[in-house]
Amino acid sequence: MAVPVLALTTGEPAGIGPELALAVARDWQQLEATVVAVGDPDLLAERARLLGWSVELEVLAPGDMLPAPVNGRLPVWPVSLATASIPGRLDTANAGYVLETLDIAVDACQRGFADAMVTAPLHKGVIIDGGLVGFTGHTEYLRDACGVEEVVMMLATERTGRPLRVALATTHLPLAQVSNAITGAGLTRVTRILAQELTHRFGIASPRILVCGLNPHAGEDGHLGREELEIITPALDRLRDEGLDLVGPLPADTLFTPRHLDHADAVLAMYHDQGLPVLKYAGFGQAANITLGLGMVRTSVDHGTALDLAGSGLAEVGSLRVALQVARQMAVRVH
Repeated sequence: MAVPVLALTTGEPAGIGPELALAVARDWQQLEATVVAVGDPDLLAERARLLGWSVELEVLAPGDMLPAPVNGRLPVWPVSLATASIPGRLDTANAGYVLETLDIAVDACQRGFADAMVTAPLHKGVIIDGGLVGFTGHTEYLRDACGVEEVVMMLATERTGRPLRVALATTHLPLAQVSNAITGAGLTRVTRILAQELTHRFGIASPRILVCGLNPHAGEDGHLGREELEIITPALDRLRDEGLDLVGPLPADTLFTPRHLDHADAVLAMYHDQGLPVLKYAGFGQAANITLGLGMVRTSVDHGTALDLAGSGLAEVGSLRVALQVARQMAVRVH
Protein backbone atom coordinates (compact mmCIF):
# COMPACT_ATOMS: atom_id res chain seq x y z
CA MET A 1 0.00 0.00 0.00
CA ALA A 2 0.97 3.68 -0.17
CA VAL A 3 2.34 5.39 2.94
CA PRO A 4 -0.52 5.14 5.46
CA VAL A 5 -2.37 8.24 6.66
CA LEU A 6 -2.93 8.52 10.41
CA ALA A 7 -5.54 10.96 11.75
CA LEU A 8 -4.34 12.28 15.13
CA THR A 9 -7.03 13.87 17.31
CA THR A 10 -5.51 16.44 19.64
CA GLY A 11 -7.72 15.65 22.66
CA GLU A 12 -8.59 17.91 25.58
CA PRO A 13 -7.43 21.39 24.51
CA ALA A 14 -6.35 22.38 28.03
CA GLY A 15 -4.19 19.26 28.35
CA ILE A 16 -0.98 18.06 26.75
CA GLY A 17 -2.57 16.68 23.57
CA PRO A 18 -1.96 19.75 21.40
CA GLU A 19 1.72 19.96 22.33
CA LEU A 20 2.21 16.21 21.85
CA ALA A 21 1.04 16.65 18.25
CA LEU A 22 3.40 19.58 17.84
CA ALA A 23 6.29 17.64 19.40
CA VAL A 24 5.84 14.75 16.98
CA ALA A 25 5.77 17.16 14.04
CA ARG A 26 9.09 18.65 15.15
CA ASP A 27 10.77 15.26 14.66
CA TRP A 28 8.94 12.58 12.67
CA GLN A 29 11.77 10.07 13.29
CA GLN A 30 11.17 8.14 10.07
CA LEU A 31 7.66 7.11 11.07
CA GLU A 32 6.91 5.99 7.50
CA ALA A 33 3.41 7.40 7.72
CA THR A 34 1.68 10.70 7.03
CA VAL A 35 0.13 12.16 10.18
CA VAL A 36 -2.56 14.82 10.09
CA ALA A 37 -3.74 16.51 13.29
CA VAL A 38 -7.47 16.96 13.88
CA GLY A 39 -7.98 20.06 15.98
CA ASP A 40 -8.07 23.84 16.15
CA PRO A 41 -5.21 25.42 14.17
CA ASP A 42 -5.32 28.56 16.32
CA LEU A 43 -4.97 26.44 19.46
CA LEU A 44 -1.98 24.63 17.98
CA ALA A 45 -0.39 27.87 16.82
CA GLU A 46 -0.87 29.49 20.22
CA ARG A 47 0.57 26.48 22.04
CA ALA A 48 3.59 26.49 19.70
CA ARG A 49 4.14 30.21 20.44
CA LEU A 50 3.85 29.57 24.18
CA LEU A 51 6.49 26.85 23.96
CA GLY A 52 8.74 28.76 21.59
CA TRP A 53 8.52 25.99 19.00
CA SER A 54 8.69 26.63 15.28
CA VAL A 55 6.01 24.47 13.65
CA GLU A 56 4.37 25.33 10.33
CA LEU A 57 0.68 24.40 10.24
CA GLU A 58 -0.84 23.41 6.90
CA VAL A 59 -4.64 23.58 7.08
CA LEU A 60 -6.36 21.10 4.75
CA ALA A 61 -9.70 19.37 4.32
CA PRO A 62 -10.18 15.60 4.60
CA GLY A 63 -9.56 14.19 1.14
CA ASP A 64 -7.00 16.87 0.18
CA MET A 65 -3.57 15.68 -0.89
CA LEU A 66 -1.36 15.41 2.17
CA PRO A 67 2.32 16.40 2.08
CA ALA A 68 5.08 13.97 2.94
CA PRO A 69 6.30 14.31 6.54
CA VAL A 70 8.78 17.13 7.00
CA ASN A 71 10.22 18.07 10.36
CA GLY A 72 8.61 21.28 11.59
CA ARG A 73 5.43 20.96 9.51
CA LEU A 74 2.06 19.64 10.72
CA PRO A 75 -0.95 19.13 8.43
CA VAL A 76 -4.25 19.93 10.20
CA TRP A 77 -7.87 19.08 9.53
CA PRO A 78 -9.46 22.05 11.29
CA VAL A 79 -12.07 21.97 14.04
CA SER A 80 -12.91 25.21 15.85
CA LEU A 81 -12.91 25.57 19.62
CA ALA A 82 -16.09 26.89 21.18
CA THR A 83 -14.01 29.17 23.39
CA ALA A 84 -10.34 29.96 23.78
CA SER A 85 -8.44 27.40 25.83
CA ILE A 86 -5.89 28.07 28.57
CA PRO A 87 -3.37 25.32 29.37
CA GLY A 88 -4.33 23.49 32.54
CA ARG A 89 -7.75 25.13 32.83
CA LEU A 90 -10.71 22.92 31.87
CA ASP A 91 -13.78 24.45 30.22
CA THR A 92 -16.96 22.47 29.58
CA ALA A 93 -17.78 24.76 26.66
CA ASN A 94 -15.20 22.81 24.64
CA ALA A 95 -16.66 19.36 25.33
CA GLY A 96 -18.42 19.31 21.97
CA TYR A 97 -15.20 20.33 20.23
CA VAL A 98 -13.39 17.26 21.57
CA LEU A 99 -16.15 14.94 20.36
CA GLU A 100 -16.21 16.63 16.95
CA THR A 101 -12.52 15.85 16.46
CA LEU A 102 -13.33 12.17 17.07
CA ASP A 103 -16.27 12.24 14.67
CA ILE A 104 -14.14 13.75 11.92
CA ALA A 105 -11.39 11.17 12.39
CA VAL A 106 -13.88 8.28 12.34
CA ASP A 107 -15.52 9.64 9.20
CA ALA A 108 -12.13 10.05 7.53
CA CYS A 109 -11.25 6.42 8.26
CA GLN A 110 -14.60 5.15 7.06
CA ARG A 111 -14.39 7.17 3.83
CA GLY A 112 -10.83 6.09 3.11
CA PHE A 113 -9.18 9.47 3.73
CA ALA A 114 -7.23 7.98 6.66
CA ASP A 115 -5.99 4.46 7.29
CA ALA A 116 -6.11 4.72 11.08
CA MET A 117 -6.90 7.14 13.87
CA VAL A 118 -4.74 7.90 16.91
CA THR A 119 -6.15 9.80 19.86
CA ALA A 120 -4.52 12.12 22.36
CA PRO A 121 -6.12 12.02 25.83
CA LEU A 122 -9.46 13.61 26.62
CA HIS A 123 -11.00 14.47 29.99
CA LYS A 124 -14.08 12.37 30.79
CA GLY A 125 -15.37 14.74 33.45
CA VAL A 126 -15.44 17.69 31.06
CA ILE A 127 -17.35 15.68 28.46
CA ILE A 128 -19.93 14.59 31.04
CA ASP A 129 -20.27 18.04 32.61
CA GLY A 130 -20.52 19.46 29.10
CA GLY A 131 -23.75 17.54 28.52
CA LEU A 132 -22.95 13.99 27.39
CA VAL A 133 -24.32 12.19 30.45
CA GLY A 134 -23.17 8.57 30.63
CA PHE A 135 -19.98 9.17 28.66
CA THR A 136 -17.36 6.66 29.85
CA GLY A 137 -14.45 7.18 27.47
CA HIS A 138 -12.99 6.98 24.00
CA THR A 139 -13.53 3.24 23.71
CA GLU A 140 -17.27 3.22 24.23
CA TYR A 141 -17.84 6.43 22.25
CA LEU A 142 -16.00 5.03 19.24
CA ARG A 143 -17.94 1.75 19.54
CA ASP A 144 -21.18 3.67 19.16
CA ALA A 145 -19.80 5.94 16.44
CA CYS A 146 -18.77 2.90 14.40
CA GLY A 147 -22.10 1.15 15.00
CA VAL A 148 -20.68 -2.06 16.42
CA GLU A 149 -22.07 -4.06 19.34
CA GLU A 150 -18.84 -4.87 21.16
CA VAL A 151 -15.25 -3.65 21.18
CA VAL A 152 -12.25 -4.70 23.22
CA MET A 153 -9.79 -2.40 24.95
CA MET A 154 -6.22 -3.70 24.79
CA LEU A 155 -2.96 -2.10 25.84
CA ALA A 156 0.38 -3.28 24.50
CA THR A 157 4.02 -2.62 25.29
CA GLU A 158 7.32 -4.23 24.42
CA ARG A 159 9.07 -6.53 26.87
CA THR A 160 12.00 -8.91 26.71
CA GLY A 161 10.97 -12.01 24.81
CA ARG A 162 7.64 -10.95 23.32
CA PRO A 163 5.20 -8.03 23.58
CA LEU A 164 2.92 -7.78 26.60
CA ARG A 165 -0.69 -7.31 25.49
CA VAL A 166 -3.48 -6.96 28.06
CA ALA A 167 -7.12 -6.84 26.99
CA LEU A 168 -10.11 -6.16 29.24
CA ALA A 169 -13.37 -8.05 29.63
CA THR A 170 -14.91 -4.92 31.18
CA THR A 171 -13.61 -1.38 30.86
CA HIS A 172 -14.62 1.78 32.71
CA LEU A 173 -16.89 0.47 35.44
CA PRO A 174 -17.00 1.05 39.18
CA LEU A 175 -15.57 -2.00 40.91
CA ALA A 176 -18.90 -2.74 42.58
CA GLN A 177 -20.46 -3.31 39.13
CA VAL A 178 -17.80 -5.60 37.68
CA SER A 179 -19.09 -8.96 38.93
CA ASN A 180 -22.56 -8.44 37.45
CA ALA A 181 -20.97 -7.33 34.17
CA ILE A 182 -19.07 -10.61 33.77
CA THR A 183 -21.42 -12.82 31.74
CA GLY A 184 -20.90 -15.87 29.57
CA ALA A 185 -22.20 -14.08 26.51
CA GLY A 186 -20.03 -11.04 27.14
CA LEU A 187 -16.89 -13.08 27.70
CA THR A 188 -17.58 -15.05 24.55
CA ARG A 189 -17.91 -11.90 22.43
CA VAL A 190 -14.82 -10.25 23.90
CA THR A 191 -12.63 -13.35 23.58
CA ARG A 192 -13.69 -13.98 19.98
CA ILE A 193 -12.91 -10.38 19.04
CA LEU A 194 -9.55 -10.55 20.79
CA ALA A 195 -8.56 -13.79 19.04
CA GLN A 196 -9.79 -12.61 15.64
CA GLU A 197 -8.01 -9.26 15.85
CA LEU A 198 -4.75 -10.80 17.05
CA THR A 199 -4.84 -12.84 13.86
CA HIS A 200 -6.15 -10.16 11.50
CA ARG A 201 -4.35 -7.09 12.84
CA PHE A 202 -1.19 -8.63 14.30
CA GLY A 203 -0.60 -11.65 12.08
CA ILE A 204 -0.69 -14.27 14.85
CA ALA A 205 -2.09 -17.40 13.23
CA SER A 206 -3.22 -19.18 16.41
CA PRO A 207 -2.97 -16.79 19.35
CA ARG A 208 -2.58 -18.18 22.86
CA ILE A 209 -4.59 -16.13 25.35
CA LEU A 210 -4.21 -16.28 29.13
CA VAL A 211 -7.45 -15.53 30.99
CA CYS A 212 -7.54 -14.10 34.51
CA GLY A 213 -10.00 -15.23 37.10
CA LEU A 214 -12.16 -12.58 38.69
CA ASN A 215 -11.56 -13.50 42.34
CA PRO A 216 -8.40 -13.98 44.40
CA HIS A 217 -6.78 -17.34 43.57
CA ALA A 218 -9.28 -17.64 40.68
CA GLY A 219 -12.01 -18.37 43.22
CA GLU A 220 -10.20 -21.15 45.12
CA ASP A 221 -12.62 -23.81 43.78
CA GLY A 222 -15.62 -21.72 44.75
CA HIS A 223 -14.51 -20.81 48.27
CA LEU A 224 -13.58 -17.24 47.28
CA GLY A 225 -16.33 -16.66 44.72
CA ARG A 226 -18.21 -18.72 42.17
CA GLU A 227 -17.87 -16.64 39.01
CA GLU A 228 -15.01 -18.84 37.77
CA LEU A 229 -17.03 -22.05 38.20
CA GLU A 230 -20.39 -20.77 36.97
CA ILE A 231 -19.49 -18.20 34.28
CA ILE A 232 -15.85 -17.94 33.23
CA THR A 233 -14.81 -21.60 32.89
CA PRO A 234 -17.96 -22.69 31.00
CA ALA A 235 -17.52 -19.81 28.54
CA LEU A 236 -13.86 -20.69 27.98
CA ASP A 237 -14.67 -24.37 27.49
CA ARG A 238 -17.19 -23.51 24.75
CA LEU A 239 -14.61 -21.33 23.04
CA ARG A 240 -11.99 -24.06 23.27
CA ASP A 241 -14.44 -26.31 21.43
CA GLU A 242 -14.33 -23.70 18.63
CA GLY A 243 -10.56 -24.11 18.43
CA LEU A 244 -9.37 -21.13 20.47
CA ASP A 245 -6.15 -21.60 22.47
CA LEU A 246 -7.14 -20.38 25.93
CA VAL A 247 -5.42 -20.94 29.27
CA GLY A 248 -7.32 -20.27 32.48
CA PRO A 249 -8.95 -18.93 34.41
CA LEU A 250 -5.67 -18.33 36.22
CA PRO A 251 -5.03 -16.39 39.44
CA ALA A 252 -4.10 -12.87 38.39
CA ASP A 253 -1.37 -12.60 41.03
CA THR A 254 0.66 -15.39 39.39
CA LEU A 255 -0.44 -15.09 35.76
CA PHE A 256 1.76 -12.02 35.17
CA THR A 257 5.03 -13.90 35.56
CA PRO A 258 7.52 -14.99 32.87
CA ARG A 259 6.52 -18.63 33.34
CA HIS A 260 3.14 -17.82 31.81
CA LEU A 261 3.76 -14.66 29.76
CA ASP A 262 6.71 -16.06 27.82
CA HIS A 263 4.36 -18.53 26.13
CA ALA A 264 1.34 -16.29 25.48
CA ASP A 265 0.28 -13.70 22.93
CA ALA A 266 -2.19 -11.79 25.12
CA VAL A 267 -3.82 -11.68 28.54
CA LEU A 268 -7.55 -11.16 29.08
CA ALA A 269 -8.13 -9.45 32.43
CA MET A 270 -11.59 -9.23 33.96
CA TYR A 271 -11.47 -5.54 34.87
CA HIS A 272 -9.48 -2.36 34.36
CA ASP A 273 -7.32 -2.30 37.48
CA GLN A 274 -6.63 -6.02 37.41
CA GLY A 275 -4.57 -5.95 34.23
CA LEU A 276 -3.51 -2.40 33.43
CA PRO A 277 -1.41 -1.63 36.53
CA VAL A 278 0.88 -4.53 35.59
CA LEU A 279 1.20 -3.41 31.99
CA LYS A 280 1.81 0.22 32.92
CA TYR A 281 4.42 -0.78 35.47
CA ALA A 282 6.16 -2.74 32.72
CA GLY A 283 5.99 -0.02 30.09
CA PHE A 284 4.33 3.24 31.14
CA GLY A 285 5.04 5.93 28.60
CA GLN A 286 5.99 3.28 26.03
CA ALA A 287 2.62 1.58 25.61
CA ALA A 288 -0.29 1.96 23.20
CA ASN A 289 -4.01 1.68 23.91
CA ILE A 290 -5.69 -0.23 21.06
CA THR A 291 -9.41 -0.60 20.37
CA LEU A 292 -10.24 -3.94 18.76
CA GLY A 293 -13.46 -4.72 16.89
CA LEU A 294 -14.22 -1.28 15.43
CA GLY A 295 -13.77 -2.36 11.82
CA MET A 296 -10.99 0.26 11.62
CA VAL A 297 -7.66 0.88 13.32
CA ARG A 298 -7.60 3.04 16.45
CA THR A 299 -4.78 3.47 18.92
CA SER A 300 -4.15 5.93 21.72
CA VAL A 301 -1.68 6.94 24.40
CA ASP A 302 -1.44 5.12 27.73
CA HIS A 303 -1.85 8.24 29.90
CA GLY A 304 -4.22 11.08 30.71
CA THR A 305 -4.43 14.80 29.98
CA ALA A 306 -1.64 15.80 32.43
CA LEU A 307 -3.14 19.23 33.03
CA ASP A 308 -0.28 20.13 35.35
CA LEU A 309 2.20 19.75 32.49
CA ALA A 310 0.16 21.49 29.79
CA GLY A 311 2.05 24.39 28.27
CA SER A 312 5.32 23.49 29.98
CA GLY A 313 6.94 21.55 27.15
CA LEU A 314 7.82 18.79 29.64
CA ALA A 315 5.25 16.22 28.52
CA GLU A 316 6.79 12.95 27.37
CA VAL A 317 5.94 12.07 23.77
CA GLY A 318 7.03 8.42 23.97
CA SER A 319 3.57 6.85 24.29
CA LEU A 320 2.22 8.86 21.36
CA ARG A 321 5.12 7.72 19.19
CA VAL A 322 4.35 4.11 20.15
CA ALA A 323 0.64 4.62 19.40
CA LEU A 324 1.47 6.08 15.98
CA GLN A 325 3.89 3.27 15.21
CA VAL A 326 1.41 0.56 16.23
CA ALA A 327 -1.34 2.23 14.17
CA ARG A 328 0.98 2.33 11.14
CA GLN A 329 1.88 -1.34 11.54
CA MET A 330 -1.75 -2.37 11.91
CA ALA A 331 -2.84 -0.27 8.94
CA VAL A 332 -0.13 -1.76 6.73
CA ARG A 333 -0.99 -5.31 7.80
CA VAL A 334 -4.69 -5.12 6.97
CA HIS A 335 -3.87 -3.86 3.51
